[in-house]
Amino acid sequence: MKAICATDLSAASEATIENETCLECLGRIGVEEIHLVTVIPSNVHAGMPGMDFEGRRERALERYRDVIEDAGFDVEAHVVRGTPHRRINGIAETVGASLTIVGSRGKSPLENRVIGSTARNLARTTVVPLLVNRIERGADEPNVLREHLFRRVLYATDFSENAERAFEAFSYLRHATQEATLVHVETPKDPELPEGGDPEARLAELSTELEDWGLETRTEVRRGDPADEILAAEDEYEPTVILVGSRGHSRLRRLLLGSVSEDVVARADGNVMLVPPERLA
Repeated sequence: MKAICATDLSAASEATIENETCLECLGRIGVEEIHLVTVIPSNVHAGMPGMDFEGRRERALERYRDVIEDAGFDVEAHVVRGTPHRRINGIAETVGASLTIVGSRGKSPLENRVIGSTARNLARTTVVPLLVNRIERGADEPNVLREHLFRRVLYATDFSENAERAFEAFSYLRHATQEATLVHVETPKDPELPEGGDPEARLAELSTELEDWGLETRTEVRRGDPADEILAAEDEYEPTVILVGSRGHSRLRRLLLGSVSEDVVARADGNVMLVPPERLA
């Protein structure tokens, strides 16, 4: 299993890369090869006075490479130029990655619905599952907020096809998971919810699958605004990661913030793993 670790060489990125527990969690879910990717924006030129972006980034990536190799992973580094989220997605497709990881300092006290531009754009357009690793704000040397990335999973489902695709991620996450909370939010405003059927029974079926793998589970049906209720469940159960599928029914829907999944990515206190729709050949 290959993972992309996107870094802008900031303290937030470094916190993810140099945290031994986070790396151990990636190993437990089957990651064997990590591709470090840093993107130099197109408007930054190598010949600018006093600028040595390529050289500085390559030296930093070499330090990160040593840390990750010492943790037992194969590592490749990529210094590329262009628009960050596009280049990160392109490399993920090229190398056949199964996961992209990006650090984010999370909610700003002034703009608590906004996350870093690269993380936000990846949430809109990612071609593989995206893990937004939340880093503490307001510290010169920040730490990750949830070291054990997948120990306690909050899985939110609307029983759609892509929610089922997100649930399939448990096939590998379970190796690093001890506890799973399965949540469905009922809302009369969403015409795409299935008619008929018992959501509690459907959650129970999913719970049984996880219990067969030895995971402790709980289920809950909530009512209200989906994003608000998912975040309320995060406050209540304190998961180490929220697992959610991105509906992505249309290109326009994928590009617009405001969908439930992207709202959760933007507003969550902790880590979020976003699983995109399967790409059509």
